[in-house]
Formats: sequence, C-alpha cells, structure tokens
Amino acid sequence: MANIQLDEETTINTQSEIRLSLPSKGRLADEALTLLDNAGFRVHKPNPRQYKAVINSLPGLTVLFQRPGDIVVSVGDGSVDFGITGWDVFCERRGQNGKIMCMLNDLRFGFCTLNVIVPESLTFIHNMEDLKTWQTQLGRPLRVATKFNKLTHNFLSRNGIYEVSLISAEGALESAPTIGYADIIVDLVSTGTTLRDNRLRVLDDGVILHSQACLIANRWALKNRPETLKIACQFMEFIVAYLRASENVAILANIRDSLPDRIADRIFTKSVIGGLQGPTISPVITKHKEEWYAIQIIVRKDKLTQAVKELRQIGGSGIVVVPVAYIFEEEPQSYQEMLTELEE
Repeated sequence: MANIQLDEETTINTQSEIRLSLPSKGRLADEALTLLDNAGFRVHKPNPRQYKAVINSLPGLTVLFQRPGDIVVSVGDGSVDFGITGWDVFCERRGQNGKIMCMLNDLRFGFCTLNVIVPESLTFIHNMEDLKTWQTQLGRPLRVATKFNKLTHNFLSRNGIYEVSLISAEGALESAPTIGYADIIVDLVSTGTTLRDNRLRVLDDGVILHSQACLIANRWALKNRPETLKIACQFMEFIVAYLRASENVAILANIRDSLPDRIADRIFTKSVIGGLQGPTISPVITKHKEEWYAIQIIVRKDKLTQAVKELRQIGGSGIVVVPVAYIFEEEPQSYQEMLTELEE
C-alpha cells in the first residue's frame, strides 16, 4: 500500500481500491443503503459485524462504515474517496482548504434542521434579538451546549452575540439546561418530539441550517485518479436518474382518432400531460380496424390526478400508470458543475 503525503494534515491513499464510506448505524445508515440499492448499487455485506463491504456492480470499490462526522474527516484527509453523510456535519467539519467537494447535496433523506433551542421556562425569549438582550443582562458569557461549535459560533456572531462559552457535548443534549451546565443548546431537530418531551423549543428565527444527506468526495482523488472520477460519474448518473424518476410516473392511454398530430394538438392544450419533451404516440392495431392511438407520457406524481383528468378530457381511456426506475438526462448538470469546480 503506497501513500502520498501532501501536507501535514493530508495523506492520499494511492492503493488500487477506491473507498466509499457510509454511516455505520441509525436511520441515516439505513436510508443510505436503500438509496444505493434503488439506484443500482446494492451493498453486499455478508457479515453485519464487519466494517467493510462491496458493491458488485462497481468492481474495485470498497465500502467502509463510519460515524457521519468521521466520514467527513476521512474524505478530507484522503483515506476515503467518497462518502455519504449529513450536510450538517459536512458544513461543520469540511474546513476551509477546499479538500472536500460536495457532489450531490440533495439525496432526499436525513432531513433535519440545526436550531438554537431554549428551555420553555424562558418565556420572554422568542427570537435571536431577545436572546441577545438576555445575554447582555446575564453579565457573563452565554453557555451553549452543542456538537456544532463552528456553525454555532458563526451564527451567534452574525446575530451580535459574542460573549459565548461553547460546551462540547456528546450524546443527548436535551438535559443540559435542566442539569444546569448550559443555558441553551444548539442541536438537530427532525420531528421536534424530543424537544417537547424535554420542555424545550426552537427560536422563531433560530434555524442555523437545513440539512439532508449529501454525497461528498476528495478533490485530489477526483483530479488525479481517473478511475475515481469514472466512479464519480457513475454515482451521479444513476443516483440523479433514480431521484428524478422517483418524482415521476409513466402514463399510457388509448385515444380514438385518425391523425396523431391532431391528438398531439389536443394534448398541448393541457397543462400537465405534455410529457418531458412531448408525448410518444403510436398506432394501436385493433381487431376491427378501428382508428386508435396509444400515447405515453411522463408526469410528476403530485400531478397525477390532474393528468388523469386531462387525459379523459381529450378522449383518453384504458389509462395505465406505472412507476419509472430511472430518467437519464443527456448529462447530469451536477456532473458538469463538478468538472467545472475541479478546474478552479
């Protein structure tokens, strides 16, 4: 195994295998595996106790399992080429040196927000301005328990709160104000149930960032290892195609008419059933030589009810709706954006 020492913080692994790190446990781990499976990259892990696995459709790729925060560090120091983690820990730990690139920041799972959270007993604090006033009245630094020191410091500073004592904490933070070692907390919120159970609430304007899962990569590896860039392209092609398809369905319907152009004209008077570039219209061979055409279109799932209504309005019948596995673009915009960023 050979290594290249780029600087005192970065050691690039130049072994032949390419490495992808995934979350090791929890909902983020389960949803990451589901996404990869649905996108055509099933992770094969015969022994659940092992911290290594493979993806048979990507020979030469090794899958590792780490904590989300450690994934960012590993991608940054070059020991891992790719990782799926949360946008929150990526922003907290990525550093300012540009060693890590975010290839896709919207994998559509792991949704949460990072919030400034106060005890319900502080009834006079509703927003950041109220918090600033209270901190001044305290006559001492505001004690804040959090796992996100950098993001918390930057956000509080932007809101004029400079006298702060950040208390790094692992595990649950909800008890910190009750125990008394912190005045408030900054933590991730998904459903809000835990906050309500612990008599806590978020400030009206206390959202530091919105987070979801993202795909990240080591910049040096993408620029200097063609095989790594090739896998990056495969990831982006299939994940983007799957995510795009998951929002849509294919609709097939029959329409009685003698001219396909006339059918197309009726379709284009409607707002939903125009398809991606337009409908596919083909003749139906009927037993009694009647003049029927079959149309096929792609529509968004959230527009399905309207699409069925519009098809019926133009004479559609025998309407069939089927799921779509992938919708490939000519080339994902995100891939072109990544190549542009690599050139900078």
